[in-house]
Amino acid sequence: MDEPIVLYEDNHLVVVVKPQNMPTMADSSGDPDLLSWVKNYIKVKYEKPGEAFIGLVHRLDRPTGGVMVFARTSKAAARLSEQIREGETEKRYLAVTIRIPRERRARLTNELIKDTATNTVRISVVPTPESKEAILDYRVLETVDNKYALVDIDLITGRGHQARVQMKGIGCPIFGDARYGGGTAKDGNLALWAYELKFKHPTTGKTMAFKVFPPTEYSPWKYFSVEKYINVSRPND
Repeated sequence: MDEPIVLYEDNHLVVVVKPQNMPTMADSSGDPDLLSWVKNYIKVKYEKPGEAFIGLVHRLDRPTGGVMVFARTSKAAARLSEQIREGETEKRYLAVTIRIPRERRARLTNELIKDTATNTVRISVVPTPESKEAILDYRVLETVDNKYALVDIDLITGRGHQARVQMKGIGCPIFGDARYGGGTAKDGNLALWAYELKFKHPTTGKTMAFKVFPPTEYSPWKYFSVEKYINVSRPND
């Protein structure tokens, strides 16, 4: 497993690249998790006694990698959480789907129900007391061999497994997603990557924007011109 990468930090927040297959927070697996890693990073770097406070304000599914923000104070945590609840943050993903969506650009709105016993999510045809509305916009950027599509996904809501389930719902599961019909990737990773995160700084109000590349050296990313769509320079460019 790759190590997390710190992109930005100040007295109020830390922005980190989460490696794929690392849990966002501790779970029953006992595997190293990102929240604990960030706490230890702050504790060691700033020689803090005891456990450092780090506020978890959003999550990524374990197999999903990409950019995340953590709060360093309770006030920052409250303000960032409010932005997320009010839909004032922007979270964009790149995905590679098996099969090409019929519509090149569309909004998907579904009712999702989570089965906690199996940790899976399904689409409900009608709203129920257990279901939650999930909305995303997607846009097909490129296709390969009339079989695979590179898709930009803008999550309007932030439900667990949302992009994975909604793309499966239109017959285009995400590459490598064995749980939702995408098969097993040769490199062992789900082709879903949180490449962009925008939010307002919790104290200054300044818009903060971060973009990170998926692992383009691996399949299936390497078959697409990912760099055309992420307008940011790599280190040492």
